Amino acid sequence: MDLNLIKRLIKLLESSEVTDLEVEEEGVRIKIAKKVRVSQTVTIPATTTQSVINNSTAADSAIKGDDKKISEENANAGLHEIKSPIVGTFYRAPAPDADAYVQIGDSISVGSVLCIVEAMKLMNEIESDVSGKIVKILVDNGKPVEYNQPLFLIKTN
Repeated sequence: MDLNLIKRLIKLLESSEVTDLEVEEEGVRIKIAKKVRVSQTVTIPATTTQSVINNSTAADSAIKGDDKKISEENANAGLHEIKSPIVGTFYRAPAPDADAYVQIGDSISVGSVLCIVEAMKLMNEIESDVSGKIVKILVDNGKPVEYNQPLFLIKTN
């Protein structure tokens, strides 16, 4: 394949809306692709004076909520978070009729099973990576969890 043809194809791709191009000539195949930056635009409709007043009250409440989050974060300072390594469903026990793996106040060691996160019918045991004491369980049994979502707070030894 001719180098000049490849250069022209690259320029054509750059100047067009096309994101990738694949060409085969005489048994030689070339694929050219460009990265596309995605931007999201949010349109906010015009508001009335009353909704602006309501929104400012809501903003004040949000600021107070942020203050509460900051104070919670300060209270959680020095505590280790165990986070979900996968998206799935959180279970505190190995079976519905079994006792929970851990309770608040339990002492745990590295490798202790804390819970299960079910993903695609696979039960994944979540183990502790630190030794310490369970201070808080952040997710209710049977609730969905996201990747990297905090599950437990542990006061380390």
